[in-house]
Amino acid sequence: MIHQYKNNGYNIVLDVNSGSVHVVDDMVYDIIELYENNTLEQITEKLKDRYSVQDIKEAYEEIGELKEAGQLFTEDIYEPYIDNFKDRPTVVKALCLHIAHDCNLACKYCFAEEGEYHGRRALMSFEVGKKALDFLVANSGSRRNLEVDFFGGEPTMNFEVVKQLVEYGRSIEEANNKKFRFTLTTNGILLNDEILDFANKEMGNIVLSIDGRKEINDLMRPTRNNHGSSYDIIMPKFKKVAESRNQMNYYVRGTFTHNNLDFSKDVLHLADEGFEQISVEPVVAQPTDSYAIREEDIPFLCEQYDILAKEIIKRKKAGKGFNFFHFMIDINGGPCVAKRLSGCGSGCEYLAVTPWGDFYPCHQFVGNEDFLMGNVDDGIVRPDIRDMFKNSNVYSKEKCKNCFAKFYCSGGCAANSYNFHGNINDAYDVGCELQKKRIECAIMIRAAMAEEE
Repeated sequence: MIHQYKNNGYNIVLDVNSGSVHVVDDMVYDIIELYENNTLEQITEKLKDRYSVQDIKEAYEEIGELKEAGQLFTEDIYEPYIDNFKDRPTVVKALCLHIAHDCNLACKYCFAEEGEYHGRRALMSFEVGKKALDFLVANSGSRRNLEVDFFGGEPTMNFEVVKQLVEYGRSIEEANNKKFRFTLTTNGILLNDEILDFANKEMGNIVLSIDGRKEINDLMRPTRNNHGSSYDIIMPKFKKVAESRNQMNYYVRGTFTHNNLDFSKDVLHLADEGFEQISVEPVVAQPTDSYAIREEDIPFLCEQYDILAKEIIKRKKAGKGFNFFHFMIDINGGPCVAKRLSGCGSGCEYLAVTPWGDFYPCHQFVGNEDFLMGNVDDGIVRPDIRDMFKNSNVYSKEKCKNCFAKFYCSGGCAANSYNFHGNINDAYDVGCELQKKRIECAIMIRAAMAEEE
């Protein structure tokens, strides 16, 4: 499968199954477009008014050599082995601990309903968290590196338990030949020097929630009872976090909505404020929500990604670059084949844990009883749910099979698919279109920066 596109003056050809990327001139681009369904004579007849016959012949031969070398028009070698892939042993390697089903902000787009997750407010006890870590160790097989994200709601509202669980996790690492990588996702309202010092010592990553420009952030992320600007409260703290971590192992994470379709300005605002690790992502909301991204918004949003990609190149070349999460793909290596086929591992390798110890496939399923998989006392009591997620992959999704992006997005988000179609093997269409555009921009950026190397 070949995907061809033009972006920022570059003619880019992606060989989907091998992952090879080619930046070519106009003639080669046009020949590749005709190559599979035409003979050399037919291609020459169609292009002779634009290019010399000899040049067409030489380019055609070079394309044939690339095909023979497995860099163009390669066959899909993965689908025949999908049954073996489904039978792979399942080990749990990551938990999302809902340390607090409560929040001190009232974000309008929050899928967690201001931290409540369709249920009661609650804080996780140390005892429940301890059982969750014990479950992770017991079900992680021979895998040594384990990940635990302290999530909410707002986890700093229960920070004493966070500290206790980190201490407990560290105490059982050596005896079990495990290594925990803890992360913290926070809105920053309660962030102080004590929390930051602890996080810098123990957290492998910190995710800082902010949407960008002050007026945009405060519109969608108001304080409860409108007690001041959340932007004014958190921005100085977030800058301190970024600098204290030497601009690494953190990112500011925002959400753009129909209210700020010009989201590139929010990304660049964060960059201008000194942040070097940035993620601003499209909201996922039902069409009835006033702030939802709509199908008619897609062309404008694609233009925004183009604007952002060009600006990133400009800044990188000037030595003032920053990383934009959705443009960070590795075209030379990247995730293993298993990851490319099945994505994040929700429901099998990755689980969310509620404050009272229930297991769900991920944080976006929490509160939906149809996806309650078990609990920290009994373990997984619904292996059928686990197997449903385990068997979900880019070949089980009709929309993914012939999509050029499938080995980059790995079939997209199961929760988004379910929430829009009632089926984890479908796909959220608006999200797909934006994902494809991001991948195109990411590859173009790599092509542009390769000229500097």
